[in-house]
Amino acid sequence: MSTLLEVVDLKSWYASIQVLFGVSMAVGEGECVTLLGRNGMGKSTLVKSLMGLLAPRAGTVRFAGQDLTGKPSYRVARAGLGLVPEGRGIFPNLTVRENLVATAHNQRAAPGPWTLERVCEMFPRLRERSLNLGANLSGGEQQMLAIGRALMTNPRLLILDEATEGLAPLIRQDIWRCLERLKASGLALIVIDKNIGPLLRLADRHYVLSKGNVVWSGPSAALRESPDVLQAWVGV
Repeated sequence: MSTLLEVVDLKSWYASIQVLFGVSMAVGEGECVTLLGRNGMGKSTLVKSLMGLLAPRAGTVRFAGQDLTGKPSYRVARAGLGLVPEGRGIFPNLTVRENLVATAHNQRAAPGPWTLERVCEMFPRLRERSLNLGANLSGGEQQMLAIGRALMTNPRLLILDEATEGLAPLIRQDIWRCLERLKASGLALIVIDKNIGPLLRLADRHYVLSKGNVVWSGPSAALRESPDVLQAWVGV
């Protein structure tokens, strides 16, 4: 498996407060990787540093052979990284359809691109609600919309920050099925979520963060056999 994303010794600050203390990780083509850890341990800061929303002060981010360290977010998106942010971040005053097409592009001329029709096939509820404003959607519908909007940028790697947070159990199942389909299609994924069971089934490898450091990494089989790791660093 060739490496798609490589992060080496990444260090990031908010003003004078250092949050990441030399994080290194990698994601292969078509691989699903998770970021685990308690709240406030640096997971979302790492995502922001990868996506150009926070410029790291040291370290390297390489994606598909390109050095994206500190590049602005639009350059990162054009390179092929997509983000489903924590809180979803949809446009509340745009319709579902407008949300989906607002940032749609196929910058890399990817074969079999994600289109409005293909997203609605993945999430039929979005077709039914296509003329509704984003503000009028349920939490689950907003998450589907956020995923669909990210897919419409035709990424090579999709990052989901708190993929199923606050969603009803049935909606969570729909989201996990969606992620399984995306992984089966060959799309690389980074997933942050607190539901360990589905992550162990979905993901190939895991990185556990604590206080801005990677304190454990390994495949699902190893994490499944290491309840002490989960207890010590994830709190489950």
